[in-house]
Amino acid sequence: MGNALTQKILITLGFLFAYRVLAYVPTPGVDLEVIKGFFDSPGGITGMANMFSGGAVERMSIISLGIMPYITASIVMELLAATFPALGQMKKERDGMQKYMQIIRYFTIFITIIQAIGVSMGLQSMTGASGQSAVMIDPMSFTILTTFSMLTGTMLLMWIGEQITQKGIGNGISLIIFSGIVSGLPSAISNTVRAVNAGEMNFLVILAILAIMLITILSIIYVELGERRVPISYSRKTIMQNQTKRVMNYIPVKVNLSGVIPPIFASAVLMFPLTMLQSSTSEFATAIADSLSPGGLTFNIATFLLIMFFAFFYASIAFNAKDIADNLKRQGGFIPGVRPGEHTKEFLNEVASRLTGSGAIYLAIISTVPFAVISGMGASFYFGGVAVLIIVQVALDTMRKIEAHRTMNQYDTLGNVGL
Repeated sequence: MGNALTQKILITLGFLFAYRVLAYVPTPGVDLEVIKGFFDSPGGITGMANMFSGGAVERMSIISLGIMPYITASIVMELLAATFPALGQMKKERDGMQKYMQIIRYFTIFITIIQAIGVSMGLQSMTGASGQSAVMIDPMSFTILTTFSMLTGTMLLMWIGEQITQKGIGNGISLIIFSGIVSGLPSAISNTVRAVNAGEMNFLVILAILAIMLITILSIIYVELGERRVPISYSRKTIMQNQTKRVMNYIPVKVNLSGVIPPIFASAVLMFPLTMLQSSTSEFATAIADSLSPGGLTFNIATFLLIMFFAFFYASIAFNAKDIADNLKRQGGFIPGVRPGEHTKEFLNEVASRLTGSGAIYLAIISTVPFAVISGMGASFYFGGVAVLIIVQVALDTMRKIEAHRTMNQYDTLGNVGL
């Protein structure tokens, strides 16, 4: 059974390696020297997109759009499923779930095509320091090639994410974003060291940044491991029937029920319109994009509000109090002092709502305050905010899944030998 876990880890690493290789496959017809000169001063939404894509944007790779179109499509479908009961019911059925995922894939294709066309138009208006164009072929051919190349890249990323989730360890989409951010950390660290050596940044500022990062990481670990354990009692008959089995005597309700999803969703929602606005030649659209530039007050306020919204929204999907109450009633379990059935559902909803409120505020603060402080110090956004939150949360989640797999294998082994 240990070999099964090793195989899952190797499959995950293999797919992540394939993702990193794709980040170096350039889009046809692009002058990479012009693109490189544009990213010599990283920042703004292009810098943020580059971080999430693992440096694919600065290389103008076929996966420059990253996994964000798929995430955007998933957000829209989740909102529609919450609005229309028929679509929500489709998710609960086995055959319906396959249709639901197929709709997300088709919607991802639609979003990718729109974004790819917008990127191709933006590249056609980009010029280098000496006036040379970023595009080396005729505009029509470039738009067609860019659209098909980026569509292929996004579809490959979506497939890689699904394969990791099904055959590997952890959530595939989260791990793709995680590996993209981690791959950019060495470059961010080297740029910071270079800035210190050149006298552009004070050494005391570096110590302050390290202190903020350490406090942020410890805060994330502390909250992510926190949970409210709701006690459960079982009737005597149920205990006698299950005396040879381990019966859980509490329901664990995490402080952060929505996990890493809200900051990822918030980033996807902000990046989609900003990418389109920056590719526009309109001065009004450019002004809006500049006002929403990462690190600014408007961007941080928008991120704070979006994370709060998605934290409550996704928690309502992830934690189904009605199903838990019904299962408890069927198994002869009950919460002491609370009647089974509807009263149990209301009690669990109340507990989850209080924890979700705290968890949403925690996510919003962790994603914005360290980012704002570190940006004010002139450091890379790799060292604060959403980047650190995603790295720590995904690492913790993956470690939990590895530990759960090992525990399950131990129980299976003991069962096979008759213990």
